[in-house]
Amino acid sequence: MDTLLIFSVLLVVGFFAGTYVEKKHFDDLSDREYRTRQLPVISIGAKTPMPEADRAKLFVGSVVVSSDYFKNFVAFWLNLFGGRISVYETLMERGRREAVLRMKEDAMKWGASQVVNVRLETSELGGQTANGIVAFEVIAYGTGIQ
Repeated sequence: MDTLLIFSVLLVVGFFAGTYVEKKHFDDLSDREYRTRQLPVISIGAKTPMPEADRAKLFVGSVVVSSDYFKNFVAFWLNLFGGRISVYETLMERGRREAVLRMKEDAMKWGASQVVNVRLETSELGGQTANGIVAFEVIAYGTGIQ
């Protein structure tokens, strides 16, 4: 009985705390995206000429995002049936947006007029470990030019 109570409390706390934190993060992302909207981020192909620049510098933004207990519980059940694990899609979106914003904010401090050749990389940090942590890192990198 105690185990069921602990499980239920963790599930409820995970749901409400996770929802609150996620909403606050999305609000913060929207605000920062609005403030950095004037800095273009461009992905160019291999045969596209690079824009002229007086100076260039590599900028990197990275973030580690972890799931809450409620999302892990829901994902476990969704995984049994296959298909989309939609509860993790918002984590991935938050990670991508945060990494790009960190890259852009650093480039703006340096005085970049644009960031070109932007790429994103992800890596799983937690996964199917015994402690149940689901976390991943997103890295955004690109060349800032002045």
